[in-house]
Amino acid sequence: MSGSHGPRTRLLLEGPIAGTLLRLAWPNVLVMLAQASTGLIETWWVSRLGNDALAGMALVFPGVMLMQMVSGGAMGGGISSAIARALGGGRREEADALVLHALVINLTLGAVCSGLMLIFGPTLYRALGGEGGSLDAALRYSNVVFAGNVLLWAMNALASVIRGTGNMMLPALVTCGGVVLLIPLSPCLIFGIGPFPALGVAGGGAALLLFYAGGTAVLAWYVASGRNLAGFRRTRLRWPLFRTILGVGAVAAISSLQTNLTVALTTALVGSGGGPDAVAGYGTGARLEYLLVPLVFGFGAPLVALVGTNIGAGQQRRALRVALVGGGMAFAMTETIGLAAALWPEAWLGLFGADPRMLATGSAYLRSVGPAYGFFGLGLALYFASQGAGRLLWPLAAGLVRLIIAVGGGWLMLRLTGSLGWMFAALALGLVVYGLSLLVAVASGTWFKPARRRWSKATGDAAVDVQDMAVDEVGGR
Repeated sequence: MSGSHGPRTRLLLEGPIAGTLLRLAWPNVLVMLAQASTGLIETWWVSRLGNDALAGMALVFPGVMLMQMVSGGAMGGGISSAIARALGGGRREEADALVLHALVINLTLGAVCSGLMLIFGPTLYRALGGEGGSLDAALRYSNVVFAGNVLLWAMNALASVIRGTGNMMLPALVTCGGVVLLIPLSPCLIFGIGPFPALGVAGGGAALLLFYAGGTAVLAWYVASGRNLAGFRRTRLRWPLFRTILGVGAVAAISSLQTNLTVALTTALVGSGGGPDAVAGYGTGARLEYLLVPLVFGFGAPLVALVGTNIGAGQQRRALRVALVGGGMAFAMTETIGLAAALWPEAWLGLFGADPRMLATGSAYLRSVGPAYGFFGLGLALYFASQGAGRLLWPLAAGLVRLIIAVGGGWLMLRLTGSLGWMFAALALGLVVYGLSLLVAVASGTWFKPARRRWSKATGDAAVDVQDMAVDEVGGR
């Protein structure tokens, strides 16, 4: 079979695991750092507008990150996984046809999500504790970002198509180039520097949309040019190809929803216990937790490609080793960040403001939850590896347990003690359980056990069909 594969696919199937993973990951880590920095750049400039603007962004941020995680991490992982498995199995025409299907899925979902956020945004932000100036800032920022959010979905669909072939470099270069332009553009639109209008907090959102538009144009040109291993092909739309992507992406989207729902609900708890200033502090601290998601995605996208390609080629043992090596690397990276944040919280928080209440709440959060960041990184890496395998039951279950511990336990601690510190301890416990439960599940070989039909009834036939396909390919049936 390997003789029919190109050099890039053979590297995924035969190259040294750690070396290949690092080779693929470093440009992707770079691109994720660059992409995450877009939010940090915005936040730093918006913090100059005052605490209401900072709190307003904290209210909108879970929704923005949900769109990024679902479009790039969940549906993006489904796209990359489907293309990687097609190329690993030598099915080039199928990989080409999947490109069009990927764009249709992401563009449709992007338009639906934009409409929902524009209609229900005000209700959501009030429920999360927004009021007065913070609510006004949240709406002005949200309305701009979500009006053009379909551009983010298009860009991530194309980037995922390219990453599914094992090419991590081009998306990295495109994103880094966009960030270079974003650094001066964001303050120009926020404060009205030079010929630009002063849009206030909405200016940060407008700058982001320009970044997404440019990235989409460049990536679309590359795929259309024929340089990518999977290119545009005129083909009729077929449900089996939609199902191949959605069987992984739709289930993964539930996992992304769990992560963002956890932060959104705990933001509401903090607001009920400490008010808008505490929300600003927690939101600023939790932004570092969100930064871990794109950092781990730097390893996650190569994990999807490596695991998916090896499973497509029937190399079960190698796929499992790839997952465990990647999980260990992600743990080391995120635990280092978490420990540094716990030891020196104001080094991070001070970048965004000096309000004593904001600093106190953010520091309490980072001291409690920072040391558990490594388990969050471990769980995320294994989640991405599970996307490549097309087996997402355990990541979904682990995310649900984390949600219950963090929100339910946090609410109970806040009710019993009135202390945000004890609530943050519940958040830390949720992360530890999330990472360890996924490690035990993956290491025990759960990917390669037959899918249960009752899971089909609960989640739909799509997820099971993809799981069965993965097992069939591994077993050579």
